[in-house]
Amino acid sequence: MPNGPLSIFQVSGRAMSAQLVRMNTTASNLANAGSVASSPETAYRTIKPVFRTSFDKASGMSTVDVESVVTAGEAPTKRYDPANPMADKDGNVWESNVDETRELVDMMETARGYQNNVEVMQTAKSLIVDTLKLGKS
Repeated sequence: MPNGPLSIFQVSGRAMSAQLVRMNTTASNLANAGSVASSPETAYRTIKPVFRTSFDKASGMSTVDVESVVTAGEAPTKRYDPANPMADKDGNVWESNVDETRELVDMMETARGYQNNVEVMQTAKSLIVDTLKLGKS
């Protein structure tokens, strides 16, 4: 936390940073959808950020921080595919179990949340400029 009270710009900026991490993890999940590996240990697993709410007593506002990024979702799916160069000695490959529909919904929600925070910053900036114009009158 900063030394002084949080400003609306800091709150929105931190929320935008958190949404950026969420967008990056979602993009990584989508990029690895359908990827295969030669063992369940090396197969791609869905990743998700874990958020933590931070309350600033000085300003009375809450914001969000990314606490960590963890693996989540279903275990990789074993598929018999002896022609695949990644197949193990039994002819099996393990396919990532990324739910593409869920990831696309997460991406839309994340983009919307990011856009909402951009609008908060634009509104705050506009209010500050209008207040400064009143002082000139």
